[in-house]
Amino acid sequence: MKTIEKKMLGFFLILLSISSLFAQEKKASYVTVTKMHFNMANENSSYKEWNELEKEYFDKVTAKNELILSHNHLAHYFTEDNSEILNVNIYESWETIETSQKRNAELIEKAWPDKTKREAFFKKLDNYYQDKHSDEIYATMPFLKNTVIASDKQMVYYIRKSHFNLSMEGSNEEFDKLFKEYFEEVTMKNEHIKAYHTAAHAWGSDKTDFIEVFVVENLDAIERSFKRDDELFNAHWKDEKSRKEFNKKLDKYFTPLHSDYLYRSVIGLQK
Repeated sequence: MKTIEKKMLGFFLILLSISSLFAQEKKASYVTVTKMHFNMANENSSYKEWNELEKEYFDKVTAKNELILSHNHLAHYFTEDNSEILNVNIYESWETIETSQKRNAELIEKAWPDKTKREAFFKKLDNYYQDKHSDEIYATMPFLKNTVIASDKQMVYYIRKSHFNLSMEGSNEEFDKLFKEYFEEVTMKNEHIKAYHTAAHAWGSDKTDFIEVFVVENLDAIERSFKRDDELFNAHWKDEKSRKEFNKKLDKYFTPLHSDYLYRSVIGLQK
């Protein structure tokens, strides 16, 4: 038991060291992801009305909240639950997350000063969602490609959730060097990947979470990006021996399992 505890303690200390190292390059921001679910039992629902209601809230509150650095609405494309919709916000700091909620309340009061009209608006909007939702908070990593995506075109978001290996033997310096090399030589040079974001667990259900978000123009571009990754990887690591050595070094930081999710952006609900 003591051996296991020491390994886990060592792993989390390495994670903290990695986060600290990233912060030296670029201060980490925090990403909140609220997974909501459409109310399929709402017989009077329409996508047009839902979109108009969310757009009104976005224009009057989210877009005007200076504490929300970035916002996105992502709807189910290929996931295990077709009712899913993700509400994603990025904040400068952990403290800003709470402060932002207070700012939202101020903007809501200003946008709907009449209590009756305000309650009617939110009742109509709330009817589009089920009561259940879940929340996760992630800390951003400095592996970023093109953080600005146009809001007038629907994009496909391929999300890969990997898991840090609790029993790995390594160092934050090695992990940073290996991942940075792959990022610069493959991801950054892959023209099919229009944007790329990375984040690690900060608060939520699984402390080992490592998130990669690939933004592409359409579903076909995902397969093209995979093929391009292989071409770029083989061009940089030119022989089989060097490829195997690199993969072995980097793979030890992760478990063999990962999960994949596809979402579509909702036009007009990006900041």
